[in-house]
Amino acid sequence: MPKPIVDVAIAILIHRGKILVGWRGEQQHQGGKHEFPGGKVEQGETPEEACRREIYEEVGIGLKDWHQFDYIHHEYDDIIVNLHLFHSYVPDELLNLIHQPWTWYTREQLLHLNFPKANKDIIKRLYWPHFIKISHTLTSVENSDALLYWRIEDEFGPREVEQLTALDEGQRSNLIINVDIWQQLNPELKKQIKTVHLKQSQLMSLHKGDLEVGVRFIAACHDAVSLQHAQQIGCDAVFVSPVKVTATHPDVSALGWDRFADLIEKCQIPVFALGGMSPDDLATAQQHGAYGLAGIRNF
Repeated sequence: MPKPIVDVAIAILIHRGKILVGWRGEQQHQGGKHEFPGGKVEQGETPEEACRREIYEEVGIGLKDWHQFDYIHHEYDDIIVNLHLFHSYVPDELLNLIHQPWTWYTREQLLHLNFPKANKDIIKRLYWPHFIKISHTLTSVENSDALLYWRIEDEFGPREVEQLTALDEGQRSNLIINVDIWQQLNPELKKQIKTVHLKQSQLMSLHKGDLEVGVRFIAACHDAVSLQHAQQIGCDAVFVSPVKVTATHPDVSALGWDRFADLIEKCQIPVFALGGMSPDDLATAQQHGAYGLAGIRNF
């Protein structure tokens, strides 16, 4: 007998970098585990309509602005689930309306919660390491949770494709590549690159719905307009720069920590401080609202 197939709408609700999580009752399928809010897509509903309804019923809040986040097909021993994921930002004024016992967790805390197996890829996408290294070469890419932004200044050609192909799948999954280069890759390589970079000019040319579903996007932002736009179109994280004067761009005016903090104060997604950074700056950066750091030297 074929396994039943269930379509489920899941919401990733975000507030100032934290994610809303609940607990599945023992009587439920995959019970006794943590869960993101959501539920079955009913007949006649689209997944997004189901997501809106479930969040209103389960969590107690109505949210208008949703971004398609991912699609996951997972087969358990007894059932097949199609997870339709959406994310939305929860404003301050709705926090007191959220039903108990939903709880806000940091991205690091998600790693230690007990989710159903189908949620494994969701956790991977939501979690970011606190350091991102920027390099023109692939010599420092690792098989760990560390990320490397491979900044290719010259034309992307056969030599670069060969270098990329020489990496194993785990190393490729830890790479960040600019969208122009990513779009040149064959489908198999594209699938293995989990994080795509957008320059500010590329970011500002995009609209809500343009980002490919299932891919993590990090955008470069230098002002409030681009930072707001990155959130509006559904980016996962941002680089904000330059925080300090850099050796590569000594004539560019630096933000400084106070202006940096003011700029990102209302940002709901992880912010990586960039420009003149060293790993020793992490505590200072986090005191000013950053999630992590990115840099070329000393990383």
